[in-house]
Amino acid sequence: MSKRIIISGGGTGGHIYPAIAIAKALQKEEPDTEILFVGALGKMEMEKVPRAGYRIIGLPIVGIKREITLDNLAFPLKLAGSLLKARAIIKEFKPDAAVGVGGFASGPLLMMASLQGIPTLIQEQNSYAGITNKWLAKKASKICVAYPGMEAFFPKEKLVMLGNPVRSDIVDVSSKRKQGLLHFGFTEKSKTLFVMGGSLGAKSINESVDAGIKELTDAGYQVLWQTGKGFIDQANETISRLGTDKVKAFEFIYEMDLAYAVADVVISRAGALSVSELCLAAKPAILVPYPAAAEDHQTKNALNLLESNAAIMIKDHQTRKDLIPAAMDLLIDIVKQEDLKMNIKKLAKPTAADDIALEVLKLIKL
Repeated sequence: MSKRIIISGGGTGGHIYPAIAIAKALQKEEPDTEILFVGALGKMEMEKVPRAGYRIIGLPIVGIKREITLDNLAFPLKLAGSLLKARAIIKEFKPDAAVGVGGFASGPLLMMASLQGIPTLIQEQNSYAGITNKWLAKKASKICVAYPGMEAFFPKEKLVMLGNPVRSDIVDVSSKRKQGLLHFGFTEKSKTLFVMGGSLGAKSINESVDAGIKELTDAGYQVLWQTGKGFIDQANETISRLGTDKVKAFEFIYEMDLAYAVADVVISRAGALSVSELCLAAKPAILVPYPAAAEDHQTKNALNLLESNAAIMIKDHQTRKDLIPAAMDLLIDIVKQEDLKMNIKKLAKPTAADDIALEVLKLIKL
């Protein structure tokens, strides 16, 4: 009899893509497994999950903002509506287990699942636990984490450290370099800097790269630039003004395996997914943690790599002055690149998605 599993969460690519990786691992282990995603209406999972081939239902849940807003006043009603809808989804789908990957959409679903005696598993990507996962931890059956020391947030007896699930196509990007260069229209003769600011883009990184594009291209470097929706017009305007074919800007890049394949150096935020992918792709990286992340968890993620000499970190407020010079220095320093590649690869957890899928299936068999 096929198993039925709900995976809930989202809000950013850092929650969505691990969820999709877990779904694929579950179906690799047991191909007839039925997967249903539950997300938040209006959030990016409502587009990205169907694109990956899965069905998703949206809840009206919203997050609580730190400042006083009308949205906060509406939160109790939206939470109540989301709990009722989550209960109806569970009643109809009849899941054998529920998985929460973080983001406020996972709260109502996993809460209702646990109240109905359905085994639940939480996957926490960051070195500092998110508020929704902390709230759900007491009733969770199992909690999968990616960093040591997470007993500070969760019951120790429920923890298992398996790493972050990432897209399986990133496991061997070195064999895709020629394909990537052709896909993005780059040449083998020049080194390539890949700039990514997370699925929504990063203002400080974008502005620093925009100011330094001419310096990079004058030095002969190619730039693959994932800008996010808010900066793509500015990036295209700059590229057009310079009249260069060495810079390719995209609002969003779906072919991340090919992007990593062409990259000699990567500039990135320090979200858990990005860090895990960089470890798996074994790329020399300059990390710029997002300073407004909850409890500054991106800095904590980056410091984990710094302690192993596995990445370079630049603080967000220093990007305009230091980011492009640091990128230029690293692009030319082959010895430093090799050291970073060797050390970051040691931190990779290539079987994380498969291992988490097995934990989910074990809960069903208990």
